[in-house]
Order: sequence, then structure tokens, then C-alpha cells
Amino acid sequence: MAEITASLVKELRAKTGAGMLDCKKALTESNADLQKAVEALRKKGLSAAAKKSGRITAEGLVTSYIHAGGQIGVLCEINCETDFVAKTDEFKNFTRDICMHIAAQNPLYLKSDEVSDATLAKEKEIAIEQGRQSGKPEKVLEKIAEGKVKKFYQENCLLEQSFVKDSSKTINNYLNETVSKIGENLSIRRFVRFEMGEGLEKKNEDFAAEVAAQMEA
Repeated sequence: MAEITASLVKELRAKTGAGMLDCKKALTESNADLQKAVEALRKKGLSAAAKKSGRITAEGLVTSYIHAGGQIGVLCEINCETDFVAKTDEFKNFTRDICMHIAAQNPLYLKSDEVSDATLAKEKEIAIEQGRQSGKPEKVLEKIAEGKVKKFYQENCLLEQSFVKDSSKTINNYLNETVSKIGENLSIRRFVRFEMGEGLEKKNEDFAAEVAAQMEA
């Protein structure tokens, strides 16, 4: 059994807002695995974020972020419960962090249930075929496919991506931590990311060849 330290209990309380005894019990049951303890508290409804998750978020901000000298731009709508919270520095910092993360990591979806069945089926098909080509036995191919889908979610869904400023937590973890600190329900509603020249066919210029041709003329 891993040791349940006071600092670990404190960290779990900061993430969830749950009581000290509930945090210690969750850590004991999860063998000191912090992420599993967070999930356990949420499932039991003991997490402050879980208690607030059903409350209406009708206020908030649409925040913009421009990166790399104007080459990448992000717009993101993040909602909270009151106009008062929307004006706080903590909320504004959170929205900016999310925009910066989107600029850097380019998520394709907000959450996993937005991914189409056709896309998931294709990812599974590719994983199974790759497994066969590498000589994996048939009985493990479905497990390989499940792992491929999980990785797809982690790479492409904003809430499941590792936070670019702290890879020890996901964006969903960061969201829940902020809910606990602010004391209101928050939700990332939608976002759009623009990258200069995206979707355009760019001319591939060989400047060395161009100079050589001019010298020969």
C-alpha cells in the first residue's frame, strides 16, 4: 500500500474541494493514485466541481488569442454562472490559458462524444490492420483498437488533452480545479482556431534553383 501523505491529501482537496476525510478515504481506496481518487470523488458526488456541474452557465466571455506574429488566432467562448465572476482576473486568466492551449495543441473537438462513429470506426480499422501487419495475435487486436481510440481522444479532444502548461493534468482537470477555486460552475462551450494559409495550396519555391537559372540566363 502506497503512503497517503498530508501533501497528497491537500493536493486532492485543492483539485476537488472535497472534505479532508473524504479525500483521505479516496486516496486509500485508489492506492494513492491521485487521478483515480479525483474520479472516485466525482462519481460519489463529493467533488465540489461535480456538485456544481449541473448549474446553469449563462454568463462568461468570448476570449481571443493571437500567436506567432499573427500566424495563429483563437476565439473561445467560456461560460460561468455570474457576470461578477466573468470580470475576475482568475476567470480571465483561465480563458486565456485555454486559448493559448488551443493555439498550441490544435484540438479538433471539444469532447469525445463529438467524434463521429465513422471516425472512430476508421481509427479502429487502422489499428487492427497495423496490429495484424506487425504479427499481433487476433485475440489482442480489439484491445489494441481500444487503446488507439483512447489515444485519439487524448490527442484530439480538448478536454482530454494534457494541459500545455502542466502536462500532469488534462484540460478537464484544470477546468475542475478552477471551478473549485472560483466557486461557480464553468463550461468551455465552443472554440475556433485559425492558422494563416490553412487549407490553401502553397507554392513550393526552390530559391537556389531560381538563382541558378537567373545566372545561366
